[in-house]
Amino acid sequence: MKHIKNRVAYYILPVVLCMIITSCNDKKTEETHEEEKAENEVALTAAQFKTVGIEFGKLESRNLNTVIKANGYTAVPPQNMANISTLIGGTVKDILVLEGTFVNKGKVLATIQNLEVVEMQEDYNSAIANIEYLQLEYNRQKTLSDENVNPRKTFQEVKSKLAVERARAQAAKNKLQALHVSTNGANALVPIVSPISGYVGKISVAKGAYAETGTILFEVVDNSQMHLDLNVYEKDLGSISIGQEVDFVLTNQSNKAIKGKIFGINKSFSNESKTVAVHAKINPGDAKDLISGMYVSANINITNATVPALPKDAVVRNGDKYYVYIQEEVHEEKEEQNVKKEEAHNEIHFKAIEVIPGTTDLGYTEVKFVEEIPSEAKIVIKGAFYLLSAMKGGGEHEH
Repeated sequence: MKHIKNRVAYYILPVVLCMIITSCNDKKTEETHEEEKAENEVALTAAQFKTVGIEFGKLESRNLNTVIKANGYTAVPPQNMANISTLIGGTVKDILVLEGTFVNKGKVLATIQNLEVVEMQEDYNSAIANIEYLQLEYNRQKTLSDENVNPRKTFQEVKSKLAVERARAQAAKNKLQALHVSTNGANALVPIVSPISGYVGKISVAKGAYAETGTILFEVVDNSQMHLDLNVYEKDLGSISIGQEVDFVLTNQSNKAIKGKIFGINKSFSNESKTVAVHAKINPGDAKDLISGMYVSANINITNATVPALPKDAVVRNGDKYYVYIQEEVHEEKEEQNVKKEEAHNEIHFKAIEVIPGTTDLGYTEVKFVEEIPSEAKIVIKGAFYLLSAMKGGGEHEH
């Protein structure tokens, strides 16, 4: 009999041990699920809920722009910027403008004194006088030659001298015109004239100094044709096309948004940066207060599409993932277990739902849910950042 009892115990013991181990494993699995679930949940008391000012909303269909972000700077076309020098060296007699003043095309900016100009005027006037005399002689010799009174050789010599004097007069006139000096009189002053209308930039000359040929004396810039030079990366080039609108702000003055439109795309990379320069024209009304070389941050508007979206404050970041919060309904079995606790604390439960954010525009962010949520879910659109801070296990977070 004792032998039989031992055999029964021998068979029963492993079964009991197996049941115990299975029960422990089930308990551990259940606890693990509860812990994972708790990491994505947060509860607020009624007082906290009211203090935080939680607001709910629903997923909306919004017409949002897809944008490409780019940095760059303001610039003016080469034909709207002038670096002014002199064609002839000389001593600066007068400077007639100040930096920052507006000048019209043809405005005299300064005068330079050079006695060679007087010689050019004398050459011109001398050639004109000779032309008058040789023209009369030419007419007389032509008549005599036609009547065979004088040899034709004499007529040809006069004709040649007349051509030489005309060429000399034209050369002197061209030189004087290039220097903006009159052909009449004997004036040694050479005016430095602005070739465009615009604002005087840097003045690199002083009164009484010697201005050398080819040295830049003045800068004049016409800001009315200001445009943007934006640096676009290779991966984004396929989405860029002429005519697309650009919204940008000055990097150091981000309080004003300015609009533009793409008019040109370079066909080569800028240096070794693997970016391509994209040119956008700025609306003339906005360009007048800008100066060349200002750094800008721009959004190039690519497409306009209707997408599911939430107010941007509804989406929060925790680590490398993004979440929104929905109000969680308490399950029946949970109610039975925690009814006294709920009555005591009057808690409101929230659950973090992972999303993939898209474009942000006009205060709304496109969202794609990683897991499906109920169609009538109450989504937190204000106060999500507070819930992230209060959520169990919430460490590093960003808004």
